[in-house]
Amino acid sequence: MVEFDSFGPEKIFEVYNAKVGMHGFVVVDNTALGPGKGGIRMTPTVSIQEVSRLARAMTWKCALADLPFGGAKSGIIADDRQISPQRKQEIIRAFAEAIRPVCPKYYIAGPDMNMAEEDMRTFAQANGSWKSCTGKPADLCVRPGEKCGIPHEYGSTGFGVFHAARVALEQAGKDMRGTTVAIEGMGNVGTFAAKYFSEAGARVIAASDSRGLLVDPRGLDVPKLLQVKQKAGTVTQYGAGKVLPSKDIVGVQADVLVTAAVPDLITAHNVDQVRAKLVVEGSNIPMTPELEGHLHQKGILVVPDFVANAGGVISSYAEYRGQNPQQMFKLVERKITANTAIVLERSQKRGTKPRDAALEIARDRVIRKCKTCRIDLPASG
Repeated sequence: MVEFDSFGPEKIFEVYNAKVGMHGFVVVDNTALGPGKGGIRMTPTVSIQEVSRLARAMTWKCALADLPFGGAKSGIIADDRQISPQRKQEIIRAFAEAIRPVCPKYYIAGPDMNMAEEDMRTFAQANGSWKSCTGKPADLCVRPGEKCGIPHEYGSTGFGVFHAARVALEQAGKDMRGTTVAIEGMGNVGTFAAKYFSEAGARVIAASDSRGLLVDPRGLDVPKLLQVKQKAGTVTQYGAGKVLPSKDIVGVQADVLVTAAVPDLITAHNVDQVRAKLVVEGSNIPMTPELEGHLHQKGILVVPDFVANAGGVISSYAEYRGQNPQQMFKLVERKITANTAIVLERSQKRGTKPRDAALEIARDRVIRKCKTCRIDLPASG
């Protein structure tokens, strides 16, 4: 275990199990407000550097959501597409057992990329603590009928992303009905965001996944799209519209671009292709703060990731407190609506980009609880 000063993560805990072939790590960024909260990311390329960026984002996300959690994140180096389901569970069990020294006292896990509710069941059982993670299956309870899991498969993050977009559109004086939306990534976040946009009268005209981009300016039938995605595994089998490379989602002509999958989607090479007037970051770190600043200068509003996609961690808090799904959805809507409005109002009043306004609010909340912390914010981009 390596400890850092207040300019970096508080702890990095790296673990191995040679027999199982498990290699993973936990980055605890800050615990001034409470134990670090953040999901487990399982990919073949996940690194401590990537997880550290995500852990810092969780510090700000939890603070801005006004939750008694700090920021943390973890990673397991594995490709779940190349291993059997049984082997995946063995790796998760080994990881959960290995991080008992920091979980749940310093770190509370949850699902992230390639991790879902059944994986959280395995994790909680192997770790030995019901509070070691959130996003557990609804049937995993301390006692039947109370303190049960609230899986992220309920769509809390996509629900929150929709409400962040709604507030941003309202503040811009635009009606949700008829607004055109492009969604990058049709996983848990993207599919639920598409559902809520469609039900509110917006026109989803583009959706992408790892196998391609589907575009139809007339609008997509979202229930049909979701059915196709579930059955065929890709939106490209929709049967209408134009199919393009996935990367072209960045340049789709739509009022709103929702990022909902990969990090660093928008780069220095494609940032000037963005044609949407509102970008809502449903995914984590879809671009650098400097690129957000570039879009801000061009008059494109960007609702930052730790503002827009906080529905998942708010849901985690509801589960941690033993609330039911109905209470969770009400809490997500209330907090996302209020926090997005506060951030955008401060941004407009001070003439700064929304990330700067949000970081200022989050930083102040952390510092109030940690008098000795020295937290540097990145320079404005």
